[in-house]
Amino acid sequence: MDPDERELTVTNLGAIDPLGLGYIAVEWAIRIIMLVVVPFRRSPEAARGWLLLVFFLPIPALVLYLIIGRPTYPRWRKRRFEAAQDLLARASREIKHSQHCCRPDLPERFLPAALLIERLGQFPTLGSNSVEFLSDYDGMVDRLVADIENAADHVHILMYMFADDLTGGRVVDALLRAAERGVACRVLIDALGSRPWARRLRRRLASGGVEIERALPVTFFQRRSTRVDLRNHRKIVIIDGRCGYIGSQNLIAAEFSPGLVNRELVARTSGPVVLEFQAVFVADWFLETGRVLDSPALFPHHHPRAGAVAQLLPSGPDYPISGAERLIVALVHGARHRITITTPYFIPDEALLKALQTAVLRGVEVKLILSRVADHPLVGLAQRSYYDELLRAGVAIHLFHDGFLHAKHLTIDDEIAVIGSSNIDIRSFLLNGEASLIIYDRTATAGLQAEQALNIARGERLAPEQWSQRPLLAKTVENVARLLSPLL
Repeated sequence: MDPDERELTVTNLGAIDPLGLGYIAVEWAIRIIMLVVVPFRRSPEAARGWLLLVFFLPIPALVLYLIIGRPTYPRWRKRRFEAAQDLLARASREIKHSQHCCRPDLPERFLPAALLIERLGQFPTLGSNSVEFLSDYDGMVDRLVADIENAADHVHILMYMFADDLTGGRVVDALLRAAERGVACRVLIDALGSRPWARRLRRRLASGGVEIERALPVTFFQRRSTRVDLRNHRKIVIIDGRCGYIGSQNLIAAEFSPGLVNRELVARTSGPVVLEFQAVFVADWFLETGRVLDSPALFPHHHPRAGAVAQLLPSGPDYPISGAERLIVALVHGARHRITITTPYFIPDEALLKALQTAVLRGVEVKLILSRVADHPLVGLAQRSYYDELLRAGVAIHLFHDGFLHAKHLTIDDEIAVIGSSNIDIRSFLLNGEASLIIYDRTATAGLQAEQALNIARGERLAPEQWSQRPLLAKTVENVARLLSPLL
């Protein structure tokens, strides 16, 4: 080597930036450490998504992981949830022991599902319930306002999004009138879901004697703060412990997202199962306020009459076992003839994907009713990445065209109906507090199937040949989004 070249090489080596070397070392240290940490107590799908992000963007991935990497609450909330579990257990015992809430005799084929739900969420099956499905958006608000106007003792509302717009304002006005009559009104809203309206809502309701609290507030540098991605996504209303609402609809205008009209479904219920709604509200109220609601009027007796058998399944990261996911997988495995699932977000884990494919192989007719338009583009891309293998397996996919189908429900054979707030995605399975009403009744299931048939008629069935011919770029983008689906 020429002396001048040797001198130049030595000079270049000496000019290497120590900060640059340190940065590279830090990135590789993060990759190696996260390779060990991430897979611990995490599904292979979730680990894959995190490790992909870590490989390409190690430092941002580490920051994100420290913020939302583990679906766990602070220690103080875990202790409070243990106390809340005692409240749920006590309420469940009271319901079971009531002479008017006796456990009904279920056909043997329903017993495994009923036992699973009870062990996951503590609540038993209860008979003598009536269920009415409300798909008209404004009509549901009309019914709710009318029920609040007739309330005699209390109104409890647990809502992810409660807006101070014209739609939410109608409910606010009804609550203020009820409070003026001496009805105890309590409202629990998710701090993030209702954040744009929370301040005005609290001012209006509190000034009229309505108690209002925020669930899971996020505040920086305060002990009582919680993680931004863990939300209370339940949508429940209880009136006098006798009438209840559960489903997908928030208290907000149907067109709150520009260009999208939300299509929803809510179950208006009466009967003993409303007491299970009540128990969930009482537990959530205690979790957020530390105050126990123990008035006997909250759990009135329901006199026996003809009606459907039903039970409630609450689920979320507070619970040690993922309830919503296990319920759906178990019901799919138990289906004998037909399964119809309606959801706005379909990003299944491996267990559910295999269960649906296996159901088709067993001769079960499987239908998915999904929205053609998506309100979250990345989620929509990830969802579409599953269509190919589902279509090849024989699953029928129906894309709803008339607005954004935000309803969340399913039917199994002609005998079991499920409706609530839970989507078919990792967020609902692991990160959100959800509630699902399970109904063991042919009449109620037929009613829900009629709603499903209307949704199918307002869309089109996806043709496998047509879907397989979409551009390669679209397939590539969808599959990249799928790799990140555990983070969505």
